[in-house]
Amino acid sequence: MSLRSIGLVSLIRHLGAWRAQGGGAAYRQLAGAVRLLILDGRLPLAARLPGERELAQALGLSRTTVSAAYGRLRDDGFLTGGQGAAARTSLPAGPGPGREAAAEVSAKSGLIDLTAAVLPADPNVHAAYVRALERLPANLPGHGYETAGLEELREAVAAGYRRRGLATSPGQILITHGAHNGLVHLLRLTTRPGAPVVFDHPTYPQAIDAILAAGGRAVPVALPDGEGEEGWDVEGLVAACRSSNAAMAYLVLDHNNPTGRMMRAADRTRLLAGLKGSETLLVLDETLVELTLSGPPALSASAVDAPRVVRLGSMSKSVWGGLRIGWIRADRAVIQRLAQSRASFDLGVPILEQLAAVELLSDGGTALAVRRPLLRARRDHLRARLAERLPEWACPRPAGGLSLWARLPGPISSALTIRAEAEGLRLAAGPRFGVEGAFERRLRLPYTLPEDQLDEAVTRLARAAKKVGRGSKPVTATKPVAVY
Repeated sequence: MSLRSIGLVSLIRHLGAWRAQGGGAAYRQLAGAVRLLILDGRLPLAARLPGERELAQALGLSRTTVSAAYGRLRDDGFLTGGQGAAARTSLPAGPGPGREAAAEVSAKSGLIDLTAAVLPADPNVHAAYVRALERLPANLPGHGYETAGLEELREAVAAGYRRRGLATSPGQILITHGAHNGLVHLLRLTTRPGAPVVFDHPTYPQAIDAILAAGGRAVPVALPDGEGEEGWDVEGLVAACRSSNAAMAYLVLDHNNPTGRMMRAADRTRLLAGLKGSETLLVLDETLVELTLSGPPALSASAVDAPRVVRLGSMSKSVWGGLRIGWIRADRAVIQRLAQSRASFDLGVPILEQLAAVELLSDGGTALAVRRPLLRARRDHLRARLAERLPEWACPRPAGGLSLWARLPGPISSALTIRAEAEGLRLAAGPRFGVEGAFERRLRLPYTLPEDQLDEAVTRLARAAKKVGRGSKPVTATKPVAVY
């Protein structure tokens, strides 16, 4: 069992604006907020929570209220330890209040999972593995440890950057277990405990987790979010990096996850100019760069470069999440340092997967050309169904990516996520994409499922929203939710 403790400051930061006016008894709202933090992974399992008296004082509540919240969590199986003992996070082991209802819905009609914004593999993936297996014997005489990655895969990735107008050699590429693994390597190399890391807000949840796990100090810079506003606060990003002397800035400029927006070429130029001479390492996550669905492709706007710019790429969103192939493009000196430091963390990516990636990257973009119209149709289909069933929601059409970033009529995202589980619909609440409890008025909705499943998902979502609107008692969900 983990001996980790969740500090009072950390728990309050995660809770954010947990209490909504008219949302019911304070102890129920507090219990629901902590439960959601456990379910979506923001609080690790077997971690000790602050004591009742300490938390009550910090939140301005009576100890009785906090005790009742902890008691409810214990009854539902989300805390262990009797009253007076250390409360540790856990998951329910068996049936409990509300879980029978969720199980009954799932058994009847099947659970629809909208926590993962990914596509299933197409037939090209299987064919690529078959060809890779045929080529594997030629690689067996070697030791199989390719710290930087197979030369031919690094060349295939470098060729992709050259087609975008970025002169790139294989020596500037490091193959990783996906883009997230690449970010973890960069954080280990550059970030010390307490070092500021700037990022656009909202952003990819696993990136926030990685920054905090590395001991970095999260410095969010909000994306403009007024009616009709889009783009990035470039001046705010530059100011945050310079004023905090940030070790790193992690940005998703090409179809930001979850909003789908793309930074204009002129703003990229201003961003690089503003950071010129700074010590901030600018890490651009380009996992979604090839998934432009409307307007000019992001590839044409992303060919800006500088020595302290590092790019993360991956095949998980454009090909298949199960193909754990990603890469880092950076200055040769950075790649050499990463290759040396990774030995204490991992010894490289499996050869078979790398060979399959070579096959998939050699198709000239044919597979993606087929997928883009499909995604475009599903995006527009989901927006149309939401407009019919939930007209009070605002769902801007993203230029690309894999999801909508819906604006809700009130701060109900977490309550809606819990209620939707009982309807057989798994969601990722808006606060999962930010820090300090932000985005309770937001919900990410992927459009990667077939149209008939999207229709059913909207039907269940509308039912859940109606029940939340009536102020119904939240239902206990059953499984922890990872967000992709």
